[in-house]
Amino acid sequence: MPSKLRLEIPPTDTYNLTLMLGALATLLTMPLSPPKAELRGVWLTTTANDALQTPAKTESTLRRLKDIGLNTVYVEVWKNGYTQFPSRALSAVTGVDRHPNLGKSRDLLDETLREAHRNGLTYIAWFEYGFMAAHEGTQNELLEKRRHWMTATSDGSLISEQNPFVWMNPSRPECQEFLLKLIKEAVRNYPIDGIQLDDRIAWPTSMGYDPFTVAAYARAHEGASPPQNAKDPAWVRWRAERVTEFAERLSRELKAIRPNLIVSISPAVYPWSLENYACDWPKWLRNGWMTEFVPQVYRQTAADFARDWKSQFELFVNPGSRLAAGVMVDGSQGTVPWEDVRANLDLLAQTESGHVFWFSRSLLQSHAESLRAYYRSRGPARNPHMGGTVGLWR
Repeated sequence: MPSKLRLEIPPTDTYNLTLMLGALATLLTMPLSPPKAELRGVWLTTTANDALQTPAKTESTLRRLKDIGLNTVYVEVWKNGYTQFPSRALSAVTGVDRHPNLGKSRDLLDETLREAHRNGLTYIAWFEYGFMAAHEGTQNELLEKRRHWMTATSDGSLISEQNPFVWMNPSRPECQEFLLKLIKEAVRNYPIDGIQLDDRIAWPTSMGYDPFTVAAYARAHEGASPPQNAKDPAWVRWRAERVTEFAERLSRELKAIRPNLIVSISPAVYPWSLENYACDWPKWLRNGWMTEFVPQVYRQTAADFARDWKSQFELFVNPGSRLAAGVMVDGSQGTVPWEDVRANLDLLAQTESGHVFWFSRSLLQSHAESLRAYYRSRGPARNPHMGGTVGLWR
């Protein structure tokens, strides 16, 4: 009898085959006309929800987000002194190489990246905490072993009434180098589409009275000490310039590694960001340092959103794909009603601006069907920075 033809697939090729089949299935269901360019994103966090608690939940969550009509996910990879991936840079400083909840083998960045790309989603590694080292009351290894890296209030406290966090000093070279090394590891070791820092690439204006900063200020001001008034405009500007220097370095060094990398910033709204967190991000915009800006216009009502979005939009000249809005669906006052969310999206469509939702919990629990219907009425969309690669493994 003639022998039967068998197709044998080496175990090492299983992952690549799965990706190829997934990409082929997505390709076959893509519309013939190219989708319009519109950022439709959402932040995914490990806090206050179980969306990424297990690999099975990760798979389900990313599939649901794709089914709703989103095209981009911003996934937490740096939080409270720990990475969500094995990091030599973290281990060199703290002695631990990832978040302890991951154990010795789980890599949440790799896990979420695979599922995102399998579903045709653009993947942004979200370094949420930026220069924040720890939440109040947290005793992590970073704070324990590098306490001298931290900035302080005028009375020497590591915590201020402004927010319940301990902050690394953004002007200190070791802190800048540490954060950059974490980010560069992710860029070099994973096929991520981009990275994002948010409103924690900043310096609380209540802080900056640590010995390192006081000495640096004195060198620049003929021996004078920083003003005791933390809100002194010149003192705020001086600290903002230090943050701006880091922003320029971040953009320059990441683009040198991968020129097409999406470098995203999600700051607080301006001028509040400057007055309270020494973050003069419109200056970064004018210098062309970042790929996209997603100001956090987190408002409970559509009327408040419209008022504050206008002020952010007017900072841009021909914003195009560089501007999107952080849209809140889950806030301190509870879930934002769908009617307000829809009004916000309609307004953004009028200004041809994309959107990123904070955050996935209420999106999935309360607004999934409404948002799916809304996106269907507007047609499919691709991430504006990804060209024609939507839906394909990158």
